[in-house]
Amino acid sequence: MERHLVSFRPPRSFSDRPNSAFSPLEYELASERADALGRQGRKVEAALAKLAASTKSDNRTADREGLLNDASEAVWALFIQREICGLRNDRDLVTRYGIPGEVLARVGAIRR
Repeated sequence: MERHLVSFRPPRSFSDRPNSAFSPLEYELASERADALGRQGRKVEAALAKLAASTKSDNRTADREGLLNDASEAVWALFIQREICGLRNDRDLVTRYGIPGEVLARVGAIRR
């Protein structure tokens, strides 16, 4: 799995202003939050793809339960990461990622 390091540099117009509203640290933190959000989105896509592939090929209950749990945990983590970034409405994610109702029903459930 490849890891891409992304550097985030503020525009020069911000560095010219001494009393800028955003410090370099704030820019770096925003970059890290965006990177974490992207990573979690890719995890959701992968988990949903595995679930969809298993639905088409084989419907063994134990395997499907595990895939449903994995997908719901990934979706829940994405919802939390978005909240950390200040994004509160998750309805668009359900549509964008095509999250099935059976996954949404398990989001936030604690498993033993």
